[in-house]
Amino acid sequence: MQLDTDRFLQDLDALRTIGTYRTGVHRPTFSPQDMESRHWLARRMEEAGLDATIDGIGNVFGRHRGRGPHLLAGSHIETQNHAGWLDGALGVIGALALARAGLPVDVCAYADEEGHWGDFLGSRSLVGDLTEADLDAARNRTTGAPLRPALAEAGLAGRPRLALEEGRHKGALEMHIEQGTQLETGGLRIGVVTGIVGIRQWRIVIEGQQDHTGGTTMRERRDAGLAAVRLLAAIDAEFPKVCAERSVWTTGRILLEPNLPMIIPGRAELVFSFRDLSVEVMDRMEACLHALVRESNRRERCPARLEAIGRSEPAPCDPAIQAALRGAAEALCPGAWQEMPSGAIHDSQVLARKLPVGMLFVPSIGGISHHWSEDTKREDLELGMRVLAEGARRFLQA
Repeated sequence: MQLDTDRFLQDLDALRTIGTYRTGVHRPTFSPQDMESRHWLARRMEEAGLDATIDGIGNVFGRHRGRGPHLLAGSHIETQNHAGWLDGALGVIGALALARAGLPVDVCAYADEEGHWGDFLGSRSLVGDLTEADLDAARNRTTGAPLRPALAEAGLAGRPRLALEEGRHKGALEMHIEQGTQLETGGLRIGVVTGIVGIRQWRIVIEGQQDHTGGTTMRERRDAGLAAVRLLAAIDAEFPKVCAERSVWTTGRILLEPNLPMIIPGRAELVFSFRDLSVEVMDRMEACLHALVRESNRRERCPARLEAIGRSEPAPCDPAIQAALRGAAEALCPGAWQEMPSGAIHDSQVLARKLPVGMLFVPSIGGISHHWSEDTKREDLELGMRVLAEGARRFLQA
């Protein structure tokens, strides 16, 4: 294995020039900048001795030409809007560096992990969990535009979609920035991921009565906004009694209708989610949520309705891959690493349905991600690359 960390950093720097926004990148899926980056990556794969293909959903796949056992490694290269330069790109360029080092690695940039058009379109397509009907129904989350014309405009219409080859891969690896502060706060440089959390997402709809803010007495009001606030406060008070240490919950969207300062809200719609690595813990949180909605309906004048809108199961990382990464981390940065769960979701969660998976984290400065100021120290990027390569070597030889 002849790892070239200088070339690894050069490739990262080159990729960030495509779609540059301030110190970050703006490369939404299937945008001109995104497609430019995919073709750039395919050329780099060919230079590294891989057979490169861009498939019908935008996956960029570099196939190793030699004998196995093979690893699958990668992440994504599209970004959130006006976001960072490392989220996703680090895992793809790290995988490319593994191939350049001579390891039997297939490299993949999975399309649309960031969800501009759906949920994990690229990795779901690879594992056989994306139908033609799913493609017909897919819409852009910002504009509502259908996916099919966007694929045609990107030059992908009519191309076949790749599928994982049965028995080819011993496992799948993904290197990523932490997107949190645990490593930085602890003075650590490497995180060996134990598993990827599951997510349960809900829509909470509260129906009230739209009315005048001055003419309607407090006794008469059915204020959906106040009912929503009280329900969210109850959730925040009760969830700590049933959650685990790393459980998290978020109200990412609050819509009030008509959302005008002189009108009592007649309707509130909330998008609420929670995450944990344990199904048992999430079951407790779900039961608590249902109980709190029932209690709200008993007390409030505005009835609340709970709708499940999304669910992903936790994905434990493979013990053998974890052991290889732990051994590599201890050899290269003794005492400066830890095991940790991933609180964010990744393509590896989808790949885990078919393959043993493992992930490696490097620190995020200030924990910042999904923002153009996202960054990681170059020495931490280089160390992460060395640990990934040594972990891959150990796992392949095990």
